Amino acid sequence: MAVRFAILTNMQKVFLGSLLLVVIIAVGAWYTGFGQSPQLQTPVFVAPAVENENTETVEPRVALEVIAEGLTVPWEVLFLPDGELLVTERPGRVVLLPSGRLFEVDDVSSTGEGGLLGAVLHPDFANNNWVYLYQTTEDGLGLKNKIVRYVLSDDALTRDRIIFDNIPGARFHDGGRIVFGPDGFLYVTVGDALRADEAANPDTLEGTLLRLTDEGEPVPGNPFGTEVYSYGHRNAQGLAWDSAGNLWSSEHGRSVGGSGYDEINLITPGGDYGWPDSEGERVAAGTVAPTRHSTADITWAPGGLVYHEGSLYMPGLRGETLYEAVLDGIDIVAWHEHLVGEYGRLRTVVVSPDGYLYLTTSNQDGRGEPAATDDRLIRIDPTELER
Repeated sequence: MAVRFAILTNMQKVFLGSLLLVVIIAVGAWYTGFGQSPQLQTPVFVAPAVENENTETVEPRVALEVIAEGLTVPWEVLFLPDGELLVTERPGRVVLLPSGRLFEVDDVSSTGEGGLLGAVLHPDFANNNWVYLYQTTEDGLGLKNKIVRYVLSDDALTRDRIIFDNIPGARFHDGGRIVFGPDGFLYVTVGDALRADEAANPDTLEGTLLRLTDEGEPVPGNPFGTEVYSYGHRNAQGLAWDSAGNLWSSEHGRSVGGSGYDEINLITPGGDYGWPDSEGERVAAGTVAPTRHSTADITWAPGGLVYHEGSLYMPGLRGETLYEAVLDGIDIVAWHEHLVGEYGRLRTVVVSPDGYLYLTTSNQDGRGEPAATDDRLIRIDPTELER
């Protein structure tokens, strides 16, 4: 009996060891399964147009339509005053649609999750034509991120200057969302750059949310007297303000243990959001619990975040879903899931001036299964989504 028990125990050890090896290999494959950026494609604006009685070209309001195809890992979508769309592509290109103008961006290292990521127009863009880009670079010592200001003209995107440099960078967890808030200041999500322990330290930049002036300086009144506005983040990907002025973020959870524990957070100045000590319902003392998390069994892998008419909308990369969190004050009171699995990986969602949602796919990023027309830009009438 003792011999049989020993044999069973050894067999269990072998099984558990094999299972652990499989998990390690799977996680490694997820992290190393893509590397160099895909070859740039030729974007095509495909939105149908109709003529109204005044012979002006207008676009029909329909529930959902694909308006652009052939994009290459689109990361941000901006609306220019002249009606053009500005789209950043992670390999290092800016696309204007529907005109099709293309601008290559220098000094971009598109490896892993890095590259040309977030973009934002200056609040006074109509007068100064300033566009801010968040880009990953390599300087011989390794990867880092920086925010560069450009001037956009009819025929050129001209570099003005670097406004903030030496943002932690790595093959993974580069953050990258940049947004001017209602207060006129620039908010920046910074990933932990695979240095999780540093995220718990507000004196470092890893795993933080920054608040800067338009010249890249710390905003007077920031909670630590530095650029840092909140910390303890793993890899926040989206920022949005609701109608009451509350700031929300979408954030990636763990990568091991089956992933899961992605978050929607309500941001408070100086808040510690707990990474790496807090996950899901396990909230370390002195840290801020997420308003909602995906649980250990579900992975959203959230992209951006936008607020519209009482709801937060958040696309999912691994989740391949457009999630909708209905708000009542600072509480999420209802949850809807749209387009589940219909378009593959979804990265960015924004609201147009006329109330559409614009949604990008991310099937060319090395982790998806791209269709012939990927990546795509999709326009959605949110009032037509099923709830």
